[in-house]
Amino acid sequence: MATKKKGGARKKVAKKSTARKSAAKKGARKKAAAKTARKSSAKTARKASAKSARKTTKKAARKAAPKKKRTPNAAFMRPVQPDEALGAVVGSNPIPRTEVTKKLWAYIRKNGLQDAKEKRMINADDKLSKVFGGKKQVSMFEMTKLVSKHVK
Repeated sequence: MATKKKGGARKKVAKKSTARKSAAKKGARKKAAAKTARKSSAKTARKASAKSARKTTKKAARKAAPKKKRTPNAAFMRPVQPDEALGAVVGSNPIPRTEVTKKLWAYIRKNGLQDAKEKRMINADDKLSKVFGGKKQVSMFEMTKLVSKHVK
């Protein structure tokens, strides 16, 4: 509608009010924001439901696993025959290797043979010194190695 005149003067053009333009833009922006909010909320809801479904299946799997009773290793449960030196401490009857260790520790605690400062060390008395090969003090890790020489 605007036309130019030769003298450089312009005819004024009727413009839309700025209030109408900004209101229209605001409405469009609100609609777009609402749409993206709906999409994102729907997306997060789907994610949350999928996550909770995974958790429940994991929990169910964990609950199902402990129901199966653990069976002991047959090699540990097989009776072994202690020799005379070890028999004086744990008894001369054939017993499983696990019981040998339990009875040995019971003997150590009963007689107070664990070193007070260094708890890993075992002080030998007369009976244990035969088992430990004449050593006066051995570590608890070395003890199992020395005891295994005295079982058949």
